[in-house]
Amino acid sequence: MTDLRVHQGDITALDVDVIVNAAAPGLGSGTGVSRAIHDAAGPDLFAAATALDPVGRGDAGITPGFGLKARWVVHAVGPVFVTGKMGEDKVLARTYRRALELAVEKGARSVALPAISTGAYRFPKGLAAQIAVATVRAFVAEWPDALDQVLFVATGGDNIGALTAALSAQP
Repeated sequence: MTDLRVHQGDITALDVDVIVNAAAPGLGSGTGVSRAIHDAAGPDLFAAATALDPVGRGDAGITPGFGLKARWVVHAVGPVFVTGKMGEDKVLARTYRRALELAVEKGARSVALPAISTGAYRFPKGLAAQIAVATVRAFVAEWPDALDQVLFVATGGDNIGALTAALSAQP
């Protein structure tokens, strides 16, 4: 059974097989989580990530972790939240699922996921947390032996609270 839990802290410092980067479509260093991951990994990550371009919203690409403890970085491009009636929920779920698929393809047993699209892309934190947790639960139900641990990682109290509430809710 996969261990799902919320972790408050710096995703770049985690000793997991894969960390997921909340990336922009060009896969450059961007802002927030993406900038922190690129800064911690070093310049080789930028070169490897931008070589994957184009990666559209709802999709992802994978690179080595370079200067990180994580062996791999999945660069997942989430949706911009506009009205909530333009399929943003489906795109966010597809983003999380694709990130997990790439991690499993590389043989990862542990994955750290940020709160994708909740920063500059304005996805409501509570809704984003529900989608993230539901998508991960569905994935591990489908692939029960694929992952040992999935960490939902954030630094801010709003995201931590939303992720904790979503994980505490009955599936």
